[in-house]
Amino acid sequence: MIGAIDQLLERQARSWPRLAKGIRGLAQAQTRRVRIDWFDVFIRHIPHRMSSTTAAVDQESVAKRPCFLCASNLDPEEEGFEFGAGFTIYCNPFPIVEHHLTIVYKEHGMQHIAHQIGNMLDIAASLPGYFVVYNGPECGASAPDHMHFQAGSRKLFPIERDVERANGMIVPNYSRNVFVFRGPNRSVLMDRMDLTIELLANATGKRPEPLINIALFYEREEWVACLFPRGKHRPDVFYRGELTVSPASIDLCGIFVVPFEQDFQRITGDQIAAIFREVTLPDDVFQGVAAKLESAR
Repeated sequence: MIGAIDQLLERQARSWPRLAKGIRGLAQAQTRRVRIDWFDVFIRHIPHRMSSTTAAVDQESVAKRPCFLCASNLDPEEEGFEFGAGFTIYCNPFPIVEHHLTIVYKEHGMQHIAHQIGNMLDIAASLPGYFVVYNGPECGASAPDHMHFQAGSRKLFPIERDVERANGMIVPNYSRNVFVFRGPNRSVLMDRMDLTIELLANATGKRPEPLINIALFYEREEWVACLFPRGKHRPDVFYRGELTVSPASIDLCGIFVVPFEQDFQRITGDQIAAIFREVTLPDDVFQGVAAKLESAR
C-alpha cells in the first residue's frame, strides 16, 4: 500500500501540473512554532490553501458548482487507485503536509460519517506513518457534497505527542475540547465513537450529524482516535475580516494553516487558543457528554 502511494505521488508529480505546483508551494511554506500552555502549535503559511480556507459551503453555492471530487470532473492528468470498500486514493493538489492524500468514495453523496468509521479505521491501519482525517460538512470540508477522507504524513503531527501525555478520554488544559479513544479492538472503537456522535447529536440538537472533526492513526497495533466536537464552523475573526483562518481537522491537530503572510506574521498563540475554544464545543456541553460516556463504560 505505502509503495503504491509512493509510486503514485512520484508519477503524478511528473505528469500533473497542478500537483507539481502544490508540492512546490508546500516546500516553500513558512512554518513557525508557538507555545500555548504546555503544548506547541505549528503555524503554517500556505498561500495555495486560500480556496479551501474561504470556500463557500452553503447549499446554494455548492449546488452551483460541479463536484470537484467526482471522477468525471477531475483534471485529465489526475489518477488514483482503488482501495477498500469503494474508495479511490488521490494525491491532494493543495497539500498541507507531506504525502497529503484525498480518499474519495466512488459515489457522489453528502459528507457523512455514519457507517464509515470502520472504513476510516481500516484506511489508517493500511497507512503506517500516516494520519487520516474526516471533516464534517460544516467543519472545514470544502466538498460537503461528496464523501471523502484526507490523509498525510505524521512527520509533523503535534497531537500525536500531546495525547501521549493524557491518560484518559479527555485532554486537560488543551484550549480545545477533544475526546480521545485508544485500543486494538476495531468493533469496540466503532461502538464508542458511534455512541459519542449520538450523544453529541442529542446534546446539540444537530442532525443528521453533529458538528465534528475526526483524526486518527494506527501505531503499535492499536488505533488512536481524536474526535473534536464543534460549536461552530468558523471563528468570528474570519467573518470580521481580522484573520483569514478556518480551522478543520489538521488545524485542530496542531498545524494551523494561514493563507495570508500578514496573518502568519501577526497571529499569536493566545489568538489561536481563543479560536480553538470558540470553534470547539463549549465546556459545559462537552463535560455533560463526557459524563454520559464515562457512565456508559
